[in-house]
This record gives sequence, structure tokens and C-alpha cells, in this order.
Amino acid sequence: MSPITLSVIAFVCILTGTFVGMLLRSRLPDRYLGSDAKDVVRLGAGLIGTIAALVLGLLIASAKTSYDTQVSQLRQLTADVILLDQLLAQYGPEAAPVRNLLRGAVDTVAGRIWHENGSAPARNAPFEATAAGEGFIVKLHQLSPQTDEQRSLKNRATEVTANIARTRLLLYTQGDNPIPMPFLIVLIFWISIIFANFSLFAEPKPIVIGALFVFALSAAAAILLVLELGQPFSGLMQISSIPLRSALAPL
Repeated sequence: MSPITLSVIAFVCILTGTFVGMLLRSRLPDRYLGSDAKDVVRLGAGLIGTIAALVLGLLIASAKTSYDTQVSQLRQLTADVILLDQLLAQYGPEAAPVRNLLRGAVDTVAGRIWHENGSAPARNAPFEATAAGEGFIVKLHQLSPQTDEQRSLKNRATEVTANIARTRLLLYTQGDNPIPMPFLIVLIFWISIIFANFSLFAEPKPIVIGALFVFALSAAAAILLVLELGQPFSGLMQISSIPLRSALAPL
């Protein structure tokens, strides 16, 4: 389910809690809304609000950590690709076909990374190596060093290629949203209870209804931002693929 859909559901649930509070206020006798009941309900809502704030902070920390980790991995991948191309350039003209294959493989890998993290069927599909990537590895191993310097450059290029493959697999395994759905459901439920408490003891004047609507929209927007942080390769906070695609200039 997309972050926008989940945030809309959260907004509807929060508004439902608000209207439930208004309905209870209009149906309950005044003796049930006395000062004692008001104090107890507000204390309970304050407790729920504190717990909800802690859970929301935990979700934000988890989503931000996952987002920063994948940004760092993507930067490492880009840096390794540039380093690999430089090593092949130092190897000599014999590595020119391998460098050409590297450029095609990078564009293919970039397309796979952003596509497989953008839709549920792609995320659930098993990992498969691309033909461009396999062709590059085959050509790299077929290089025949003639000097000690070329032998050293080939060994270093092989190590960097292994690092690129490892980073690529890490990006693949972290494609799922790191926010647990039970946390999100409970958080929306708690926020709905808090808004029901707001409308239970307030006169349903236009200014109050308008303010509660804006507050509910703000809470749903906060949930949307948290969910977007958990999907860095799609949505509103998508990481740009331009640095990786433009890392290597055409030969």
C-alpha cells in the first residue's frame, strides 16, 4: 500500500475519532461530562498522547536511519563505479571494451534499483543478475595482464567489482518499508482517541471544527512524511538517480 493511501486512511480515521467525540457530546447527559469525568478523560488522553509521541519518535528514527543508510550505500556504489572506471583506464587500451560494458551495466543497474523499489511486484520478485553485469564480469576476467602493474590493476578492479556487487545486494535486501505495520495501526488508533477527546469537551463551533480539521490533516501529513522516508527510491522524497547514471562520461 502506498504512503499516500495510508496517510489518507489515517486522516479518515482521525476525522472519524473527532466526529465520534462530537456525537458522544451531543448524546451524553451533562452529568457524564462533569469536571471529574473531564479530568479523568484528559489525564488518560495525556498518557496516550505521551506514548504516541514516543512511538512516533521511534518510527521517525527508524525511517530516517534506513533512509540515510541507503543514501550512503548509493553514494558508495557511485564512488566504487568511478574508481573501477579509473582503474580500467589506467590498465590501458585493452580495457576499453570492458569500460564500455561498464557504462551499459551502470545504466541497467540504476534502472533496476529504482524500479524494484517502486512497485510491490518488483520488490517481491527474486533477485537476478543482469545480462549487462554478467557480460562485464566475464570481460573483466578475460583481461590478460602483461605487466605487474596491469596484474595489480586487474586485482584491484576485481575487488572493487565485488564491493559493488555487495552494495547492490544490500540495496536490494533493504527495499521493503522499515516501518512495522502494527506500530502504524496502533499509532493511528491512539491519535484518533486523542482527537475524540478534543471534540468531546469542546463546543462544536466553526472555529473548533476548522482547527480540528487542520490538526488532523497535519497529523496525517506527519505520517505521510515518515512513510516516505521509508521508501527512498520512490515517492515524494525519492533519491535522484542522476549522480549514478552520470558518474561515467562516454568514452
